[in-house]
Amino acid sequence: MTCKERILSNDYADIITDFVIPERFNYQIPVDNCIHQVMGDLRILYIKKDAIPRISISDASYYFIPRCYGLTQLEGMGGSREYNSIALMEAGILATQGQPLNLTGKNVTIGFIDTGIQYENEVFRDATGRSRITAIWDQTIQTGTPPEGFLYGTEYTNEMIQRAIESDNPRGIVPSTDEIGHGTAAASVAAGSRLEGNRQFIGAAPESNIVMVKLKEMKQYLREYYLIPEEVPCYSETDIMQAVQYLQKYAMSLSSPLVVYMGVGTNLGDHTGASPLARYITAISYQKSRAFVIGGGNEGNARRHFRGTISGRQEQQDVELRVGEGEKGFIMDFWGKQPYLFSASVRSPGGEMIQRINPRIKGPQTYTFIFERTRITVDYILVEPSSNAEMIRFRFENPTAGIWTIRIQGEGSINQGEFDLWLPITQFLTDETYFLEPDPFITLTDPAYARRVVSVTSYNDENDSLYVNAGRGFSRDEQIKPDIAAPGVNVSTILGMRNGSSIAAAITAGGVAQILQWAVVEQNDILVDSESIRNYLIRGATRDENMEYPNREYGYGLLNIEGVFRFLAGTS
Repeated sequence: MTCKERILSNDYADIITDFVIPERFNYQIPVDNCIHQVMGDLRILYIKKDAIPRISISDASYYFIPRCYGLTQLEGMGGSREYNSIALMEAGILATQGQPLNLTGKNVTIGFIDTGIQYENEVFRDATGRSRITAIWDQTIQTGTPPEGFLYGTEYTNEMIQRAIESDNPRGIVPSTDEIGHGTAAASVAAGSRLEGNRQFIGAAPESNIVMVKLKEMKQYLREYYLIPEEVPCYSETDIMQAVQYLQKYAMSLSSPLVVYMGVGTNLGDHTGASPLARYITAISYQKSRAFVIGGGNEGNARRHFRGTISGRQEQQDVELRVGEGEKGFIMDFWGKQPYLFSASVRSPGGEMIQRINPRIKGPQTYTFIFERTRITVDYILVEPSSNAEMIRFRFENPTAGIWTIRIQGEGSINQGEFDLWLPITQFLTDETYFLEPDPFITLTDPAYARRVVSVTSYNDENDSLYVNAGRGFSRDEQIKPDIAAPGVNVSTILGMRNGSSIAAAITAGGVAQILQWAVVEQNDILVDSESIRNYLIRGATRDENMEYPNREYGYGLLNIEGVFRFLAGTS
């Protein structure tokens, strides 16, 4: 079987590693080395599943197993807003598009990692009718030529896209499209061209170059492991990492400043920016003329996070979890602050107990119940290497509806030990599965906690209130996130109204393209990098004098691109 076939085959497991795998894991690495090098020691291995006895975080490593990412955009609620210029005006973007700055993202590339793009739409053409999309890497189509350095998917060039939109049968030349609309909506807000007449519209950076990576869905064996509903899009960390790598290489070939926009997120991970994807993004963010803009998700009101504390006076705490009717199953991850040692027991809605599970037992422990159909697998890692935290993974299969109680117990000589539990993001569960005493904070999705990136939450620009579902900070280790809040409620896209952090991040990405045009293209700050961009946005943000900043809801304030230049001019 070729390496490409292994990458696509459900019979081969995807493994993420940043070191040479020790022989004790007994993984049968193919003799022809089907390994994709991402950067340095960071690699993706494709190994026959038969060589891996089971998926277990304690048998191998939490780091090894690719995480599942979902979409971070919701349908709009309707309304009478004419088009998205209101949101762009509130974000200080329209003012900088015009005189005297004339910042439209010209000669800057915005790379989108999303569900694809409806390239035929006129909003992605310039005034002469030529497509502004310089490339599409469609990871789902295997009939064409992949990008150089990659082994799957098909790359479509600007020339091919132009021939397609000029033909009577565009899909016969470029069959790629966006069936979901998530990527198209985000790209229109960030980089849509100016449209006049009945279809009035403009994006934040209407003259930027557009590159789209359409993500393929996660392999079935991992979807089954994570218990993801069949109809819900789910994307693999390995494919997202390669999407970032592709955009980085593509921008280098253009000698263009690059903004990377990401419209996906996950609740998996320790919420400190320690995941392989977050670390990779952080590493690239040190490079000049690069900026990452990442939405923080829509989990703030979802009741999917619990924070607890064990102390000398209270050596245990009960966590009540409501499971809704029809829930097929889910993963729930526990992260405990060192050096406390935590253990867990579980009580079902019918009163059956899984007694305290010894955290020192190596390997996953599976439990069934006499009066319940539920099957629970519990897996411990005493010191998870990327975060140095204790981790417990609970995998619920066919959970009985009702109130489940997870009793967390601690042992240690320090005054107190903090712990967190996260359920999957909203799309992966029914609405009726949640913690009874949730904590709305530390609810940004990964990789928004990555260092040096611009992490964006969403607010309603009609009254400056936080979007009800907006993810909130800080990180589990008190890193200040989000950085900025941008309009994300009833924002007009070329496909209608949309809500959520992916739309807020799209507006921000367009604004960042404006700053990169001024800084790099016009040579006002040619050494700018992602951290510099983040600091520019913080300096220019609009802040309410009655609030303290930074704060967990708005970060350092509201996005204001005009404010950035007023700060630089000393007129703010």
